[in-house]
Formats: sequence, C-alpha cells, structure tokens
Amino acid sequence: MAHGAYGLDSIRPLADVLQSAAEKYPRVAVDTAAVSFADATFLNLLISVHHATDLRVVAPSAQLRRLLELTGADRVLKVRTTLEDVTS
Repeated sequence: MAHGAYGLDSIRPLADVLQSAAEKYPRVAVDTAAVSFADATFLNLLISVHHATDLRVVAPSAQLRRLLELTGADRVLKVRTTLEDVTS
C-alpha cells in the first residue's frame, strides 16, 4: 500500500518496491487510497511500472484520480476501485 505524499524527494522507496515486484510478478497491484499527494514523479513511476508488468492502480485518492484524468493516464493505466476488482 502506498501512503502519504509522493514527489521527487520521497518516491525512491516506493519505486524500489514496485520495480522489484514488476521484475518478479506478471501482475502488480498498488493500493493508492492513502496517497495524499502525487505529482508527475509518481505518475512517471506508475507508467514505468506499467511498461514492465500488468500494473493495476487500486482505489486512487481524489487528487490522484484527478491527476490521472488530466494527463490521460487513466486511459492507459488499469485503474480499479477495489482490490477485489484487480482480477478484472
């Protein structure tokens, strides 16, 4: 589960975990309900992981959902409402 604010200074731990998971698993889900702030750095990480594996972005916060919509990333990434929706 990702939580807190993510920008250039805080993305590295999450990036390490997601990139490691992408190397090991054909599908990776990241629960983003507790993400309070995300900028282009976070978005770039999601796109990068999406290219490496079948990424599912789960329960994006309102701010993250808006970022995904504004950039069109919601049409590229597989955004799901709940963890139960990850298999669809």
